[in-house]
Amino acid sequence: MKYSKVIEEIIQKLIEIVGEENVKTEKDYLEKYSKDETSEVKPHLPEVVVFATKTEQVAKIIKLANEKLIPVTPRGAGTGLSGGAVPVYGGIVLSLEKMNQILEFNPEDLAVVVQPGVITGEIQKLAEEHGLYYAGDPASSESSSIGGNIAENAGGTRVIKYGPTSFHVLALEVVTPTGEIVRYGGKMLKNVMGYDMVRLMVGSEGTLGIVTKITLRLVPKPKYLSTLLVPFDSLENSINSVPKVLSTLGFLPSSIEFMDKESVKMASKFLNEEIPNMESPAHLIVEIEAQDKDSLAKSYMKLGDEMMKNGAVEVYIADNRHHREKIWKFRKAIAEGIIAFRPTHCMEDVSVPISKMPQIVLEAEKIARNNGIEVLSFGHVGDGNMHVTFLKPPEMSSDSWKERLENSLVELYKLTAKLGGSITGEHGVGVKRRRFLKIFMTEEEIEFMRKIKKALDPNMILNPGKIF
Repeated sequence: MKYSKVIEEIIQKLIEIVGEENVKTEKDYLEKYSKDETSEVKPHLPEVVVFATKTEQVAKIIKLANEKLIPVTPRGAGTGLSGGAVPVYGGIVLSLEKMNQILEFNPEDLAVVVQPGVITGEIQKLAEEHGLYYAGDPASSESSSIGGNIAENAGGTRVIKYGPTSFHVLALEVVTPTGEIVRYGGKMLKNVMGYDMVRLMVGSEGTLGIVTKITLRLVPKPKYLSTLLVPFDSLENSINSVPKVLSTLGFLPSSIEFMDKESVKMASKFLNEEIPNMESPAHLIVEIEAQDKDSLAKSYMKLGDEMMKNGAVEVYIADNRHHREKIWKFRKAIAEGIIAFRPTHCMEDVSVPISKMPQIVLEAEKIARNNGIEVLSFGHVGDGNMHVTFLKPPEMSSDSWKERLENSLVELYKLTAKLGGSITGEHGVGVKRRRFLKIFMTEEEIEFMRKIKKALDPNMILNPGKIF
């Protein structure tokens, strides 16, 4: 596709739409908005950064871009991990970070209406103040925007019980790639009126439309929580225990997270803190919810007993807020530690049936070892989503790293496909993984998605270069 350049005439029209203060062409802005948090995707400079504050502004910008054949890359908080907000073809980066208002809060309907630039953690805090839960909980909830969560169908730590972001979206207002404003869904749980356009938009990575208003489902907040930290005598036992325990418990934990030994060391180094049994090959973090203290105690005692039968060294129970927050802070510090201490890395996002999780982690270690690089693994073992992270050895040359990483990725993806898995569980395809899509999908399946893209975006201006 041949796109037009953003000439001075276009700059002036953008200023007319959003105001001069919301149109930026300075180098520092262009550089800041040329990348997201994906270290493996090289930055691409946009020609202009535009900040919208209203849906009508977004619609006018898109109509202008569609008419002039200028690519538009929508952007939230820039915390993505697939290169989804990288402007591969230059053009306009359309930032939605100033559309950051909570528009309605309806506890009677168990719903909240927000703009896409609202930080996810703010929605969680508002809901909890009223005894409710926004159950979507990506690890980046304190920095990621809800619009970005929707674009990638973000997962997080509570998926095993509550599902990914798509489970919590009731309605969307969307600006189409040709500039129309459309609305799908409503404040109801059941709605089979026509095609499910809400689900089509959630996870479409900003390629089919720009979300400008979101209605989210809330649920009653559980009265009591306990978090269990469980070190294991072997990596295999820690992961194998999950499907065994889940099938016998009689209740569903809200979270089951996995950290291998190297991940634990990484978080410890970053925080300068330790957790019990630092030298154990693996740790699980399990969170349980209940409406009364007796039920909670019975649940964590039963779970602890089952874990001990399956190779747990000990079971540590955190049933007060301070200790729970300390454990989750440790888990969420792994990614921060990787960025701080091993900036040249590749964090993957493979997703497989829960019973296949041990093979992914164990084989990833073999793959790294055979290719002469390092690896650590952590993630959402309760729902089958593992962040296998390859690390460049400090002494290795950049050229050697690129070659060995490519070999490792191909081997990991082929294994994932063989196990009936997916190339990505929550981070998205974006730029980073698009070349590997053919390992998981037939050409006919990919072409069907291309047809949907072409039908909605005939000039291919919206977030081009992503997924395909």
